[in-house]
Amino acid sequence: MDEKEFKDKLTPEQYEVLRQKGTEAPFSGKLLHEKRDGMYACAACGNQLFSSDTKFDSGTGWPSFDQAIPGSTKIIEDTSHGMHREEVVCARCGSHLGHVFNDGPTETGKRYCINSVCLDLEAKE
Repeated sequence: MDEKEFKDKLTPEQYEVLRQKGTEAPFSGKLLHEKRDGMYACAACGNQLFSSDTKFDSGTGWPSFDQAIPGSTKIIEDTSHGMHREEVVCARCGSHLGHVFNDGPTETGKRYCINSVCLDLEAKE
């Protein structure tokens, strides 16, 4: 998919976050309090990224997961805004999803902090 196709498919907010590395406001995302079972997929390309059984409430204002589906994401060093972080991008289309931190509460020690607008929930019936 080229940038015009992404721009045509995504809402302006989705395009800004997914393709221009923006961030949605904390506590504003539609999936923050989502409890249904299913798979979370990239809103840009449909690549399955996270299982609902890895989601937890981190209190940070963004959906958080303790692990991604193996091979579904890539981690890129991010030194923007004077910080050192690890950016999470979709392995299929390269879209920005959020960041991963090593302060998670489960045995993985990971907290994938992901923007709601980057995700579509494929809920189980």
